[in-house]
Amino acid sequence: MQQIPKNMFEPASIDAREAERISKPSLSFWKDVTIRFRKNKLAMFGIVLLVLLVFMAIFGPMMTPYDYKTNDLLNSNQPPSVDHWFGTDDLGRDMFTRTWEGARISLFIGISAALIDLFIGVLWGSIAGYRGGRTDEYMMRFADILWGVPYLLLVILLMVVLDQGLGTMILAMTITGWINMARIVRGQILQLKNQEYVLAAQTLGANTSRILMKHLVPNAMGPILVTMTLTIPSAIFTESFLSYLGLGVPAPLASWGTMASDGLPALKYYPWRIFFPATFICLTIFAFNVIGDGLRDALDPRLRK
Repeated sequence: MQQIPKNMFEPASIDAREAERISKPSLSFWKDVTIRFRKNKLAMFGIVLLVLLVFMAIFGPMMTPYDYKTNDLLNSNQPPSVDHWFGTDDLGRDMFTRTWEGARISLFIGISAALIDLFIGVLWGSIAGYRGGRTDEYMMRFADILWGVPYLLLVILLMVVLDQGLGTMILAMTITGWINMARIVRGQILQLKNQEYVLAAQTLGANTSRILMKHLVPNAMGPILVTMTLTIPSAIFTESFLSYLGLGVPAPLASWGTMASDGLPALKYYPWRIFFPATFICLTIFAFNVIGDGLRDALDPRLRK
């Protein structure tokens, strides 16, 4: 048998550093969440839609020469035209200006109520879940009692006792709205408080506030963010519902709920008066819901590839 010459072979070089090199860069948890969220086309559409709504809420009233509270009875109930893009209402006020002025109030109410629910719910639920025992029992039973109070009755009593306005509206929605957030946070804290890094922090002498703010709450941020994004459209819908009952912001202030309530009696003859505010209520709720669904899917470790 013919022998193969040695010059046809080249010894393989072994580099320990090359063997340990990671070919694909590691991703942090939040960076991986961001990448997966961007792949959700419906959620990205919701982001774009929400940005457009916020942009128009800021700059929309500046695009026309009309004031949202100035009456012009000679031009009452005008259909959409070049002069009045969304038509006018029964007092001759420009609907385009009032629609985007109402967007400011509706979005402000929704976001403010969600932030207050976030603060109270996270504080209440994290303390109850971490302390456990009687503290947890007393705090959550108080929340259950408050949850059992009829919501509509409570809102009507507040509106009767206090003057109608933005502050009263936000107070009415947040007096029991934080309970759902508190329950979710409590459940997450109960799962996380026995983890090794929490036990290590306790061994090193970390106090309760540091353990909650540095370890437990940040690791429960996923469900908190999802709950918050779903709280905002719920607050906007609640404001519209209360406005339909006549418990909305006082005139001449405009919100989407008050505009829809005012336009309902004129639906048969002047449908544009309810069409535009109702459409933007639906679009805003849709945008926040698809964003919340996208965050829930992106934060779910079971869907990670």
